[in-house]
Amino acid sequence: MTNKPQTADGYRASATQLVHQACLYLATILGDLLDDIVIVGGLVPSLLIPLESLPQGVEAHVGTQDLDLGLALALLQEERYREIAKRLRDRGFAPDVNDRGNQTFQRWVFEKDAARVTLDFLMPPVDDDAKGGKVKHLESDFAALVTPGLELAFQQFETIEITGKTLQNERTKRTVKVCGAAPFIILKALAFEGRGENKDAYDLVYVIQNHASQIEGIAKNLRKLSGSEYLQHALRILRDDFITIDGPGPLRTAHFLHGGPHDETQADVSALIQDLLGVLDADE
Repeated sequence: MTNKPQTADGYRASATQLVHQACLYLATILGDLLDDIVIVGGLVPSLLIPLESLPQGVEAHVGTQDLDLGLALALLQEERYREIAKRLRDRGFAPDVNDRGNQTFQRWVFEKDAARVTLDFLMPPVDDDAKGGKVKHLESDFAALVTPGLELAFQQFETIEITGKTLQNERTKRTVKVCGAAPFIILKALAFEGRGENKDAYDLVYVIQNHASQIEGIAKNLRKLSGSEYLQHALRILRDDFITIDGPGPLRTAHFLHGGPHDETQADVSALIQDLLGVLDADE
């Protein structure tokens, strides 16, 4: 398993295309389970904000190197995850191996010829699993990463049709659940606090800048989640890390895009987050 690139230059369209093919392929083999699976993570921005919807001059999202799948509590409680693992094994997927040579049961991999794509499985906290980052073992070779706030992606999602070719070179189309913009921002803010990745800051900012609902629409959907402790936590992170030009959020977005500090980018990020928080504060 390799570390994620720290700058946009490390991402390739071919890798994102492979993840897209994996997403479509999984939709064909897990069709009767898709109501309890939601796409989260780095593929979300390009699904929520397709290239053809971008204004002229706005660059496409850089993409992702892996596919993150959120599993609903109902699927876990009814033990239907066993069927997911079985179907993946039958199609040639297997647990990945980390840098120390240990299998990572929450991350599976598919390899064919020169193609290699990874799947990360996530689940909401249950019982004593409230602490994020814990790996919850579901079967001997299948697990999911406990992700606080993941349940919000099942409360607000977009149903999106994806088309193209699968990992088996089959041309088709399927409809999948994709994490909505508001819960995506919350999850990315929480992830940023936890690991401080440049890519998390970039993903968060990109969706706020370019989602069709714009700041007012995103704020409206965030308000619908006002009963969640995760929303208040995420807003604190935005205030602490994103509203000053030299804060971690603006600086790490600039590092991701330009390889170092970039005054214009940092100012844009700071102004964007201030605008979002301003709309939310005005409504209160």
